[in-house]
Amino acid sequence: MSNVASGNTIAEVASLIGDAARANMLSALMGGQALTAGELSRHAGVTAQTTSGHLGKLTEARLIAVEKQGRHRYYRLASPDVAHAIHALMSVAASGPKRHHPIGPKDEALRLARTCYDHMAGRLATALADALTGKGYVILADGAGLVTEEGWRFLCEFGIDPGDATRSRRPLCRTCLDWSERRPHLAGRLGAALLDRTLALGWIARTAESRALRISRAGEAGFSGTFDLPADWRRSPSTPSS
Repeated sequence: MSNVASGNTIAEVASLIGDAARANMLSALMGGQALTAGELSRHAGVTAQTTSGHLGKLTEARLIAVEKQGRHRYYRLASPDVAHAIHALMSVAASGPKRHHPIGPKDEALRLARTCYDHMAGRLATALADALTGKGYVILADGAGLVTEEGWRFLCEFGIDPGDATRSRRPLCRTCLDWSERRPHLAGRLGAALLDRTLALGWIARTAESRALRISRAGEAGFSGTFDLPADWRRSPSTPSS
C-alpha cells in the first residue's frame, strides 16, 4: 500500500476541509483540547444530526480522532501534522483579499494570546520567540530551531526539560508563521512545553469556548521579568486592520 498522496487524494482532503461547518470544527479543535459533538455543533452552527455526519467524514479521513470516556465521546485533531496544515490554511486565508470585518473584543483577545493546537500563538508567542532568539537561547532558520547550551540552562531553570531529542520523532523546536502577526512563533515540543509550563504557573489560563488565553497579573510580571519582554510587546504594528 502506497502512502504517496495523489492529486485525487489531496482534492478529497481539501474538499472535506473546504466545507464551512467542518472548517469551523477543525478551527475550534486548534485550541488543543478535545471537544464533544455538542461543543463542535455550536462552533459550526449546525444541528446535532448534521454534526454527526461531519464528524464521521472527518474521522474516516483521519483528520480527527475520537476518544471515549464512559458514555461521552471527545474529538481532537488526529495529529500535529493536521494541526500544521490547518494553521497553514489560516495563514493563507488571513493573507487573502481584505474584507470589512470590524475587530471586536474576541478578535483582539485572540491576537494577543491564543492556543495554536498545543502551543501558544499571537503577540505573546511572537514576543517570546523574539526574546529567546535575541538572547541566543534559540537559533531559528528555515522553519527549524536549535536550542543552544545557554538556552538549555535557561529552560531548565524555568522548569522545562524538553528531554532528549531522540525520544520522539516530533521536532524539538520548529516555527509556525503566526497568521495575525506575520512573524514566527515557536512550535514543536519546545512550544508545547512553554505552554504547559506557563499554564502550570498560572501565568495564563484557557477561556471557555475560545482559543484565547487570559494573561494573569502574575503572568504579566512573569513574562516581562523572566523573558525580558519589551514594555510595548502588546502592541504590534504588523497586526492587519481587517
